[in-house]
Amino acid sequence: MIAGGSTVLTADLVAARRRGDVLQILPLDDGARARIEELAGVYLEIARAHVGRTREEVEATWRAVEVAPHERRLGDGVLKLVSDRCVFETPAEIDPAELRAEVFLRASAARRTTDAGGRLAREAVLAEVAGARGLSVEELERALYADLHGAERLCSVTPIRPAHLAAGFDRAQVQAVLLRATRVVAEVAGADAAGYRRLFHKLKFLRLLHTITPSKDGYRIEIDGPFSLFQAVTKYGLQLAMALPAIADCGRWRIEAQVLWGKERRPVTFRAAGGDPGERSAIAPDSSDLPDEIAALLARLAARESSGDSDWIASPATAILDLPGAGLCVPDLVFRRRGGAGAPVYLEVLGYWSREAVWRRVELVERGLPHRILFAVSKHLRVSEAALDEDLPGSLYVYARALDARTILERVERLSAASFR
Repeated sequence: MIAGGSTVLTADLVAARRRGDVLQILPLDDGARARIEELAGVYLEIARAHVGRTREEVEATWRAVEVAPHERRLGDGVLKLVSDRCVFETPAEIDPAELRAEVFLRASAARRTTDAGGRLAREAVLAEVAGARGLSVEELERALYADLHGAERLCSVTPIRPAHLAAGFDRAQVQAVLLRATRVVAEVAGADAAGYRRLFHKLKFLRLLHTITPSKDGYRIEIDGPFSLFQAVTKYGLQLAMALPAIADCGRWRIEAQVLWGKERRPVTFRAAGGDPGERSAIAPDSSDLPDEIAALLARLAARESSGDSDWIASPATAILDLPGAGLCVPDLVFRRRGGAGAPVYLEVLGYWSREAVWRRVELVERGLPHRILFAVSKHLRVSEAALDEDLPGSLYVYARALDARTILERVERLSAASFR
């Protein structure tokens, strides 16, 4: 696992069966859950005992754990979740590629000075390079190929209790199914406003293309899956899978996914639901992050405000802007004038979204969204800033590469000063 990454099963490790056009995950009995916890404890203990050792050594010890043939997939799934919590790195003190180049250059030079028919003294070359580097020959030989996959060293293990890992195994299987989804519809209910905001911001942070509509008790969310796209399928599938904890953290939840399953990628329907309050902490979502481009923009805005170049204070937005019967949007930032005078102005960044999403925002403003809001849209979506009339409380900012803080502040000022019908 790369530091900051996530633990997710792969689709081949899911115990599932098809019944017609419906995919079902096989339920775990008490014996299987106990075995998951037992194996998790063994694998985690091996990992902790092997910190500083090579990946090859760690994996060889894991493979030595006895697992019966009928539980091989279960064991592989547990091992996948444990191994994803391990951080393997190449030691940074010496660059193996640079070291190899030095050894090969010295060997080439030594070969040119060797008499015809003479043999190159490999040990002498290694000893010469090792001496120049202040290493022993043994240390040099280990460092030469330290960047190979099996030579990476285990640096750390993210802690988790075996019982906690076992409790989250069901959800991990659902996440693995979502890796193959073409479309997901989620219904959530029972959360407070802050919980819903965390979910919506998580969806945006994961760059998932989604549509949110209010329902009787909560919200309905339609999400395009990775197999509906023509690019970044693997990465998008992982992002979709990582949305599940945030969905489940809202309280009562239900999802229906259209999935391409099996080697033949047969289309099937998959359903899952939850809502047990004790389940909500099984995989805690991280809702504190902002997408990189928005975090960078926020830092630039803060710098302008602290230097006195701006009267506007920008901060992450917590509001859900809803126009009953028309839809809603979840802004990324809110701008408030220093001193609190005037109405706030919101910013939603739609740079990576679809043209359809932009037109939905345009329609929302035209139908009477009672908030001053700026939508930042990448020029790649081919939308004109003139799509929103100037007498409306919303406007479009089309940008080329990066979000420009000065331009955004100018647009915010314009929206704040204008009078709207």
